[in-house]
Parts: sequence; structure tokens; C-alpha cells
Amino acid sequence: MTPRLLPVYLEDAPSATFERILAALVEQTEGLATWLPPARLGAAAGVPASAVVVPDFSGKVYSQLAEFRALGDTPILLVTSEHGTVFMWDWEGRDWLRRRGVGTLAPTSLEEFHDLLRALAVKEELPTARMLAYWDDLGAGQQPDIFKRFFWWEDECSDLLAQRLGVTVDKRSFRGLVARADAIPDARIEAELARVEAAGVPLSSDLARRARLEALRLKLALSDELDETPNVIAAGINCLNESATSVTTPCLAWNLLFAERGILWGCESDLTSMITEYLVHRTLGVPVAMTNLYPFVMGGAALDHERIPYFPPVADHPENHILAAHCGYFALMPQAFATRWSLEPKVLAIVDENAHVIDAELALGDATLVKIASTMDQLAVTPAQIVRYEQYADSDCLNGGLLRVPDGPRFVEHLVSHHYVIAQGDVARRLENVTSVLGLGLVTV
Repeated sequence: MTPRLLPVYLEDAPSATFERILAALVEQTEGLATWLPPARLGAAAGVPASAVVVPDFSGKVYSQLAEFRALGDTPILLVTSEHGTVFMWDWEGRDWLRRRGVGTLAPTSLEEFHDLLRALAVKEELPTARMLAYWDDLGAGQQPDIFKRFFWWEDECSDLLAQRLGVTVDKRSFRGLVARADAIPDARIEAELARVEAAGVPLSSDLARRARLEALRLKLALSDELDETPNVIAAGINCLNESATSVTTPCLAWNLLFAERGILWGCESDLTSMITEYLVHRTLGVPVAMTNLYPFVMGGAALDHERIPYFPPVADHPENHILAAHCGYFALMPQAFATRWSLEPKVLAIVDENAHVIDAELALGDATLVKIASTMDQLAVTPAQIVRYEQYADSDCLNGGLLRVPDGPRFVEHLVSHHYVIAQGDVARRLENVTSVLGLGLVTV
């Protein structure tokens, strides 16, 4: 799905500048947008477009306030240079409109322009989008004292996703999915294993053959369900709390389904992580990974859960550091995002002996911690650094990530969940740019 862009001119007829800039923009947006025939601003109201683009923002703006207001909620993009950005001398006219109640979007780089286009596509995709959630007995299985606390299983969470973003949560039976997987002929599973091994997917030599086959059995069952279900953007399984339902885990399935279909995932069927990953990755195109956060300021509560004796040593300000770990390793992510990736045997005691888990790393350096708020109307964003990776033998953190944030205690005070999404790079400004298109707020901690 690509957004439909309506180029508008403020003069009585398109100027030479309009024609020149528009030609450059059309070339720069190949594949990201569909361009409608140009229209005069006064005739643009009511045209079914995803956004209006102004390639020539002349002084005529000051006499056409009513025409701009008539565009209503249609986003207005000021892209007035051949670089895919606003020109500096258009700030005055932009401010004039803003102070009279007309908001505009003015990219300062071609990257930001492309972010806006992807955000417009996401905005149009959301009302028909579907997320699959596989569960049966929420909170009744493993570690009920922990799992019964989570908002993403509440009906309110699903209702707000529909109300705020238009996303449908399709709740399905985990047991039913496993039954479907068990009915798949062994020959089909063997063929899939041969295909995966031939493709060079890094499967640890420690991962037993049965574990490999069961992982692919579940993946094929999910593939069959996706074939039957349109517009799925993400999926999740209550794989830990209801681990007795299956002898495997869905980690390899999520990796392969992302590579094959672009499907994003949510560990433990976390709907809020699923929608966060989708919004960030689909608008910015950056790698994302889901993990648990264990801030140093949490002390023994965090150490006990990961079965580790101490936090990684740091030279200064330990209070501003976080250990990131999930199911024994750093974070769940597909191969396409990782600098190092392998499929390993299970680590956690609460899953079957034939289960598996991903050991993967993002690049060191700038990162952004992001998660949607429980109101589904705001992203909580924190700039961070991935400092290094730490290994603890005989623990639930065989390879965790050491993160640094500007103010650890303040970050903990404003955390929205223990599950967070790590986006590669410092993308806080880019997220602020796209949330305005999506009708979301953004708070930086």
C-alpha cells in the first residue's frame, strides 16, 4: 500500500518552479508513493488523497488561509527543494499558517521525507490491519504470580488498539494451533528443514534434531494460518505462561515469517510490543528487537529473576545502566537485524526440553528505547547506548546487553512496561516526525 499524494500549486497555474520541484520529488519517491494529477489549492479540498504536497510555497500563501483550512485533516507536506526538504525561506510562511491553526509537515532531509511517506502508508494500513494472538488460559500456567499482572491480555488493551489505531486483535487458541501443527505430515516438516538448512539459517549444533523439526512444525502451522488470514501485520503466542501446551517455542518461526512475509512478533503475545515494533519498523525501516529491561537501580529484584550474582561492572554512574535480557539472551530479533545470530537450545526451566531460543545482538552504539503507552495514543521514547554484551554462565542471562540511558532513576519512574522495544540508532527525532502523521503523541524520557 502506497500513499496517494496530491501536488497543489498556489498560483493560477503551475509555475516553472512547481514543475521542476515536482519532477524531482516524483523521482525521489519511486515506490513509496502514488502521485495524483496536480491541482490548484482552491480545488484540492475533497480530493481523496493521503496527503497534499506543496512543491512551490510562494507568497500566495498569505492570501489563501481559507483554502488551506478547507483541507481539514489532510496532512500538508511542504517539500519545496529538489533535495526532498523544505527550503529555509519557507519557514516564515509555515509559521504564519501554524499561528492561524494550520499545521504542516516540513522534512529537513530526504530520509525524513521518506519516513513521512511510510507513515502515511501505515496510517492507511492500520484500519484493516490484524494482529494474531494465540492463547487459552491466560495467567493459569507457568509463573501465574507474574503473568497475571500484564495489561496486554486485558480486553481494554485490544479495545484501545481498535479504537485508537483501528487494529483488530484476532484472538485464537494456542491449543488449536498446536493441534494443527501436529496434523502436518512429517514429510512436509523434513522438506522444510532441508530448505532452512540449505538457506544457511544458523542452527546451533547443540540443537537436537527433534527440536529443529518441532520448531518448523509450528512455523508451518502459522504459515498456513497466515495464508488464510488477510492483512496480518504481527503475531504472538503465550509461549512461556502456557508452555505446557507445546513442546517448542515460536522463536524460529518469527524469524522465518519475518523474512518471508514481513510479519512482526510479540513474545508472550505482548500486543503492545507487537504494535510498537510495527509502528517503528514500518515507518523508519530500522532494526527493532524486543527484550526485558533490568535497570541497575532495581537491585536484587532484577538479579534474582535473571539468576545472576551482580550487574555488569561499569566505570561511572551505574544508576544510568540497564541489563537487557530475554529468555536467556539479549533480545528476540530476526537475522536481518542482527550482527550475530544463532538458534540455540532453550535456557528457561519453564519451557520444554525441545524448545529453542535466539541468541542475537544488535550493533553497539546509538539506540532508542520505545514503547507505546497503555492509552495507545503516545510513544514513550528514551535515547540510549548499547555499550557491550555480558555473559553469565549457568544463569538466565547467557548473553545480555548492557545499555546506558541519560537518567536511570527518572527513566524507571516513567517506564511503561518491563517489555521494551530497542530500535537501532538515535531515532527519537524521526519518531517525533512520524507520530504527527499517525495521530500519536510522543514523550521523551
